[in-house]
Amino acid sequence: MKLTECPRDAMQGLAHFVPTEQKICYLNALLQVGFDTLDFGSFVSPKAIPQMRDTAEVLAGLNLTNTKTKLLAIVANTRGAEQAVGYPSIQYVGFPLSVSETFQQRNTNKSIAQAFAEVREMQNLCAETGKELVVYLSMGFGNPYSDAYSPELVEQFAERLTTLGVRIIAPSDTVGSSTPEAIESLFRHLIQTFPQVEFGAHLHARPGEAPDKVRAALQAGVRRLDGAIRGFGGCPMAADALTGNLPTEAIIQTLADENMAINLNQDAFQKAMALSAGVFL
Repeated sequence: MKLTECPRDAMQGLAHFVPTEQKICYLNALLQVGFDTLDFGSFVSPKAIPQMRDTAEVLAGLNLTNTKTKLLAIVANTRGAEQAVGYPSIQYVGFPLSVSETFQQRNTNKSIAQAFAEVREMQNLCAETGKELVVYLSMGFGNPYSDAYSPELVEQFAERLTTLGVRIIAPSDTVGSSTPEAIESLFRHLIQTFPQVEFGAHLHARPGEAPDKVRAALQAGVRRLDGAIRGFGGCPMAADALTGNLPTEAIIQTLADENMAINLNQDAFQKAMALSAGVFL
């Protein structure tokens, strides 16, 4: 089981700027927990996401000597990917490719066709530099714009990505619209259809919904899950302000309930939980 902690996703929408040193302190605490991956920052326009304008400085302050956790940086275009692959300590480059044309334009200021062209470039960059591209299929369970959506459309996107060499694909419940039934059905089909691909789940939920959504993903065979401590963050496009990331503590408890506990440093996790209050509240 691979658990990705997503402080970048949790922080990026905050109204107040989290000071660089506070970010570094929080991320260093998270690096001691034992997560498989840390979604720590993004190389995007500071005008678009001002919270992440200090990602390079934050990266320079991270203590990576006593951690096995891999670093993931989000990018919005090839230029951002060129920045990310230049850092030896970054293993994963993440890109949001939307199933919704409207959201692709709003999120990255490009069409789906343009985004696929950039995915090709980013995949080549990653292959040349020994990085791994993670493609998030935003609006992977529907959208609020009346754009076309179906599980078959998600499958078509996944097929196109595999032809480009992408090996990690994460359908994302961007606005929290999925049901456990839809989660299990989509992931079960994708995993059976593309056995060479590692499918991750980046899901959003209202309070109390996380355990059922996690169980549905597990039952479908998902072994890569994204979360954020206390469920902070989520997409500002979600109609419900209570919709946020899956709380990491709820994921951990659900895994334990399903006898799939992962090896985490509980003391370090509690320290990170305590520090999160100062970052987000």
